[in-house]
Amino acid sequence: MVVGSITSSQSLPGGNLFGIMILYYCAIVGDKLFRLIEFTKLPPLLGICGMLLAGFLIRNVPVISDNVQIEHEWSSSLRSIALCIILVRAGLEVDLQKNPEEAEACCKRLSMGPCLVEAALCPLTHFLMGLPWRWGFILGFVLGAVSPAVVVPSMLLLQEGGYGVENGVPTLLMAAGSFDDILAITGFNMCLGMAFSTDLTFFNVLRGVSEVVICVATGCVLAFFTQYILRSDQSNLRWKRGFLVLGTSMLAVLSSMYFGFPGSGELPWTLIMTFLAGTGWTSKKAEVEKIIAVAWDMFQPLLFGLFGAEVSIASLRPETVGLCVATLGLAVLIRILTTFLMVCFTGFNMKEKIFISFAWLPKATVQAAIESVALDTARSHGEQQLEDYGMAVLTVAFLAILITAPIGSLLIGLLGLLLQKDEHQNKDEEAEGETS
Repeated sequence: MVVGSITSSQSLPGGNLFGIMILYYCAIVGDKLFRLIEFTKLPPLLGICGMLLAGFLIRNVPVISDNVQIEHEWSSSLRSIALCIILVRAGLEVDLQKNPEEAEACCKRLSMGPCLVEAALCPLTHFLMGLPWRWGFILGFVLGAVSPAVVVPSMLLLQEGGYGVENGVPTLLMAAGSFDDILAITGFNMCLGMAFSTDLTFFNVLRGVSEVVICVATGCVLAFFTQYILRSDQSNLRWKRGFLVLGTSMLAVLSSMYFGFPGSGELPWTLIMTFLAGTGWTSKKAEVEKIIAVAWDMFQPLLFGLFGAEVSIASLRPETVGLCVATLGLAVLIRILTTFLMVCFTGFNMKEKIFISFAWLPKATVQAAIESVALDTARSHGEQQLEDYGMAVLTVAFLAILITAPIGSLLIGLLGLLLQKDEHQNKDEEAEGETS
């Protein structure tokens, strides 16, 4: 009643607050329902699709869509905050000392090769979907990111079971996934600036490089601030650090949107800041990561629900969906083949190579976050053609999440059982069986 008295019509059907609350609860319900679909020894990670479909149904069911409405400005701000949390998590999870030295080269190839090849070949969608070359590169980097929301929990589950631990397969994929996401977001940011610029290509590249240099310096300054502004002897230090990095990152996101630079501020100010600050916090970084994980659990339903609500059946034609599926299939095929080539001559056996190739398939979190930036930027320019390009890329990203997230999760679980099991893990299980 208090909130309703303050916000008046915003809390009633048709208002933004009403729409956000309904969407949030429906996304949570969709998540819970999809998580009930469990298979033996397979990770229950299908909740992402439940959130996505909840937003999609709210947008496309006539009676519901008339009463549950969220303005683009509200939706854009909420999705930007969710993107900010993703970038904070990505920056904190990067650990250059976590991988053994012999796996460092393979980690670099996995984190760079598939993403760059997929981004380089996706402009061929110019012939499939009629997208301009620059938008083809945007789509390439959108699809080039692997989903940490699917890969990391799946790898942890296999690691607990002892599968692939001897050769460090789960650790390798979790570490390479963080760098893969950072590379995809960085490439997307540069291509986004080029797509909406009227300057020559040379000046666009020069501008992109100069922005990276300036942003790295800015990120270093902010990292120094966040690392040393709080004394190490304070109480509840991990909570203060968590709120500090989140607050600073959200300030970067919202201020870059306010000054007309969407998609540029949050990248350096968040990734670089949190990576350097986390490196300085050493062992205490894990405590801050847990707090950021709680914030992500709160905003995840909003991100995927709002992303699903952007897709309208009325705007989708059968030929458009067919072309999007063909584009997605081509991108997935390129990624699997490239990943397989990246792990050749690395000491892995054939089963491990096949597993790694398909483990690099799932797409979800980053796609939902950064594609929204492209669509919002297109809308801010007020040109229908640019908005059509943004909707085409969004449709491909939507189908990518809906198709690759559950299939990738199931393939990781099934193929992971074929990996060599750690001998110590087998002995422990045998000992537990004898004692029971």
